[in-house]
Amino acid sequence: MTHEIQHDWQKLAKANRKKYAHFLKRCDQRKVIKILPELHEATFSKIDCLQCANCCKNHSPRFKIPDIKRIAKYQGIKEGDFIHQYLRLDEDNDYVLQVQPCTFLQANNECSIYDVRPSDCARYPYTDEDVLLKRQAITLRNTEVCPAVFTILEKLCIEYKV
Repeated sequence: MTHEIQHDWQKLAKANRKKYAHFLKRCDQRKVIKILPELHEATFSKIDCLQCANCCKNHSPRFKIPDIKRIAKYQGIKEGDFIHQYLRLDEDNDYVLQVQPCTFLQANNECSIYDVRPSDCARYPYTDEDVLLKRQAITLRNTEVCPAVFTILEKLCIEYKV
């Protein structure tokens, strides 16, 4: 059963940013990586992404060529037409959405292309993989976007007495 997302998590994430940065820099990454899948599973058993959808409202995933091919085929359009209609190149030369919130986000917070969504979306928020520790700037930013990242970092800081 899912629970309500803690109402003040974004304020707490912002207030605890230095604590999280300290933890991410100093933790034993091998030990933390071993417990991430369990923390991820426990957290997502309590958080319903459809209540939030902040990731879809505030970020664009990178659309890699396999994603573009898969989604264009799903929509029954040519890859070039998909790119022209939905995507732009960002400063890193990655394809991202032209607009926010995500074009494919529906009013009920469901994704209209969920079964073929970009790999970035499928992996987000990276709380069950080493990206959480190795890409610290993204993790810190995600604590203010995703309540699951906030919850997992809070649990890790408690576990490791930070």
